[in-house]
Amino acid sequence: MKYSGIGGQAVIEGIMMKNKQAYATAVRRPDGEIEVKKDTYVSLTEKVRFLSLPFIRGVFSFADSMILGMRTLTFSASFFEDDEDEEPSRLEKWLDDRLGENLEKVLMSAVMVFSVIAAIIIFMVLPLGISSLLRPAVQSDTVMAFLEGIIRLAIFIIYIKVISNMEDIRRTFMYHGAEHKCINCIEHGMELNVDNVRASSKQHKRCGTSFLIIVMMISIVFFMVVRVEGFVPRIFSRIVLIPVIAGVSYEFLRLAGRSDSAIVNLLSKPGLWMQNMTTKEPDDSMIEVAIAAVEAVFDWRAYLKDNSSGFGGETAT
Repeated sequence: MKYSGIGGQAVIEGIMMKNKQAYATAVRRPDGEIEVKKDTYVSLTEKVRFLSLPFIRGVFSFADSMILGMRTLTFSASFFEDDEDEEPSRLEKWLDDRLGENLEKVLMSAVMVFSVIAAIIIFMVLPLGISSLLRPAVQSDTVMAFLEGIIRLAIFIIYIKVISNMEDIRRTFMYHGAEHKCINCIEHGMELNVDNVRASSKQHKRCGTSFLIIVMMISIVFFMVVRVEGFVPRIFSRIVLIPVIAGVSYEFLRLAGRSDSAIVNLLSKPGLWMQNMTTKEPDDSMIEVAIAAVEAVFDWRAYLKDNSSGFGGETAT
């Protein structure tokens, strides 16, 4: 496998692929045609040099992913909005009158803030609260921290399991699989076509799912070491340590995406296992959308030519 530098995410009936500052969102419109929008995004770590330092860049890279994700999700959702002739509600009119062109940015910011707060409550505060109920029966702080981590993992797995039963989410997970298959196809030296993509793996070590699993696993270690007395101070310590844990997790994910060592592959397995839930096998029409997104921002033919020796001297067809 040869690192390509491209990454992406699934959106509503489509896929976004990013290569350096260029990104493209490909969406299968309701009429069956593929719409591709290409744009650029300069990350926070590129704008401010200090933010690109190891163990600092992880948090800001995650913020970049959220910002770009909301932007591309909004674009893909625009093809599937309800009837535009429907009369706007009073709230919609009030917001439009006061915010005008800034309405979309304000709503996106509000959604991101709400999402972060909800994630902290569900995946940090709730596991701590549940594990605290076991405090009378468990005296060891180390065991308590371990139980808290197991509860956090259980909540995450149950959450993914529940939403994966929704039709729209299931299709998004299929596009997620198509995204991974395209990247794996290229990074394993194969020409980018439907047959080769279909035969490629839907799991990839640089996936955001793997990042979340790594965060949860590393958090267990951190909370075993960092011990704070009192329920409220423990909540505060969990929130304060999030950037640190995210920074360490991001560095491991970067390493995993560039390394095929036995140790890294072993440590990557929990994330790859979790991807069995967040990625599904796509159909050929979804693969076509993924290919369109890749080709809009990445010259895979030049990449295969430049790295032919790393693939054993020739590329598969």
